[in-house]
Amino acid sequence: MFEIVEKTIKIGNQTITLETGRIARQAQGAVLVSSGGTQVLVAVTAAKEPKPDQGFFPLSVDYIEKVYSAGRIPGGYFKRETKPTDREVLTSRLIDRPIRPLFPETYLCETQVVCTVMSYDPEHSPSELASLGASAALHISSVPFGGPTAAVRVAEIDGKFVLNPPEAQLETASLDILVAGTRDAILMVECVSNFAGEEKILEAMELAQANIKKLCDVQDQLRKEVGRDKVSVPDAPANETIRKNLEKSFGTKLKAAYKISSKAERYAAINEIKQQAKEACLVDENAGASKEFAYHFEELRYRILRTNILKENKRVDGRKTDEIRDIDCQLGILKRVHGSALFTRGETQSIGIATLGTTDDAQRSETIAKLADEKRFMLHYNMPGYSVGEPKRLGAPGRREVGHGNLAERALRAVIPNRLKFPYTIRLVSEITESNGSSSMASVCSGSLALMEAGVPVESPVAGIAMGLIKEGKSFAILSDILGDEDALGDMDFKVAGSDSGITALQMDMKIAGVSLEIMKQALEQARIGRLHILGIMNKTINKPKDLSPYAPRIERIKIKSDKIRDLIGPGGKNIKKIVSESGCKVDLDENGVVNVSSTDGQSAAKAKRMIQYLTSDPEIGQVYLGVVKKISDFGAFVEFKPGVEGLVHISQLAPDRVAKVEDVVKENEEVLVKVIEIDRTGRIKLSRKDAIGKTPVDAADFKS
Repeated sequence: MFEIVEKTIKIGNQTITLETGRIARQAQGAVLVSSGGTQVLVAVTAAKEPKPDQGFFPLSVDYIEKVYSAGRIPGGYFKRETKPTDREVLTSRLIDRPIRPLFPETYLCETQVVCTVMSYDPEHSPSELASLGASAALHISSVPFGGPTAAVRVAEIDGKFVLNPPEAQLETASLDILVAGTRDAILMVECVSNFAGEEKILEAMELAQANIKKLCDVQDQLRKEVGRDKVSVPDAPANETIRKNLEKSFGTKLKAAYKISSKAERYAAINEIKQQAKEACLVDENAGASKEFAYHFEELRYRILRTNILKENKRVDGRKTDEIRDIDCQLGILKRVHGSALFTRGETQSIGIATLGTTDDAQRSETIAKLADEKRFMLHYNMPGYSVGEPKRLGAPGRREVGHGNLAERALRAVIPNRLKFPYTIRLVSEITESNGSSSMASVCSGSLALMEAGVPVESPVAGIAMGLIKEGKSFAILSDILGDEDALGDMDFKVAGSDSGITALQMDMKIAGVSLEIMKQALEQARIGRLHILGIMNKTINKPKDLSPYAPRIERIKIKSDKIRDLIGPGGKNIKKIVSESGCKVDLDENGVVNVSSTDGQSAAKAKRMIQYLTSDPEIGQVYLGVVKKISDFGAFVEFKPGVEGLVHISQLAPDRVAKVEDVVKENEEVLVKVIEIDRTGRIKLSRKDAIGKTPVDAADFKS
């Protein structure tokens, strides 16, 4: 019934198996990728014909983590998977980006890649397997895909490189880099690090590339046995008459338009030229001629921009290849937020807003990897239509917004202080108000400035820069701080963020069939110089954190002994609830005895702190307390002077004069001042009433029994 074909390969400590022929046989290509107990099913389908008048390639890649794969039922009210989580969106992008450049530009049939995690083993990460499966399913299918590709993760853990490590180990990794590519070139890089140097990153990329070759080889073996014939791809809509007319009559005009530095003016000039050219070239505007005109006009734009850079060393706005646009940094432009900064680089602008909250504000989520995940630093990216001068419907964040926000968040995460040093939850928002190239890196810069303006004790400022590439044959030019046009018509989008100590995040996407490690090396060095230039300008505005914003909540930290946690909580939470209700503060307690008291009112925080210290401090010899008589005996009175803590006032210590009968001086449930005079080896406490007369007790007014 089944004609099953399997191929196995070992990468690092992982044994990976590709299987086809048993599941999803009606798809154009389907592969089950397994490693350990993790299994990912990838299925590829494609339409037979493109939709009429379709001018783009509708490729969709969906990565889905089924909760059953981890042996659990989804938490919350709904018991089935619904909209994609951020984790799934980000992984979908990781799979999409290396395969997208490898489809012919004239192939426009709708194509879908669905990657489903069906079994999850924490020791084997599914994301790299899904990327491999997507390529393998496309490679054996009839879809005209120029692969194969593969992705390999390299992490530096305890000073050693580890290939495709378990997800849990990544939390302690000083470098985490995912590299995707073909047998000969790199197509995508996604990296987060703890100030790694350029040489370390190149070393990791070289190791990844060597193993990508092995994964490509095993896919070729699979295709030889079960591969389908690839469908034919239509030729480009060529029309020599239109091409020559455009070049002869409008090439010079387009060349002049690409010397206009203002984005709005340049686009207006290009649109006007396009309209003139259309009227001149399309006498009979049928569908075929319109497609031919659109193709040749875009091809002329493409050639002019790239020729200007490669042969004449002239960029769109007149800059040199390594030159950064003018930068302006401003702080505190929003009056009542905790921290704000406006970062403007040329025609790209981001407002960074920092908000500080308590541990209650941390983001809690569930994934197949973690039953309960808590995130205390987050960055959210928004890009409304007005940032590019266009109307755009507002709605939920798209994949692009999620991806850009995640990149900026990873870039800044390395400098965020730990919870013991700074017990706040931190939310950064980047509002993109103008966009013409690399708004994600502008978000890194505005976010870094806003954090320092809010008083967050960051380890160091962080800046980001986007690099581009124009490559024709063996000739190439690396561009610093690319514009939107240089991104759209160029060959690479390479973003690098970090401090003056090293790189914290890196992302690279290709629009051609990859680049060599030598080009990557040059791009990294040029990016380092550009990053330090931007940091120098930022440091002139602010180079160290300010005092904490007056509008931010105040958090006081108190460390109590672990055996006092129960005393603080009280029976049924009675004590801690009383502190919260009477002080108006938030009180968070962890299992190590660290108590965080947060409030916008200093007096309230002081009151809560007194109550906590009263409940959790040990009795001190010589200290005076206000207690309550709990029991009377012939030889003295037992007084509770702290919740759950009693001591004996001997009859001889009740009053300065001789006391014949205890009841003559005190009665049960009566409040009395007592002084601790002795604590013996067994912990028994001796108290004195006569020594406490006229003395001021420890403030226990908030906790009278």
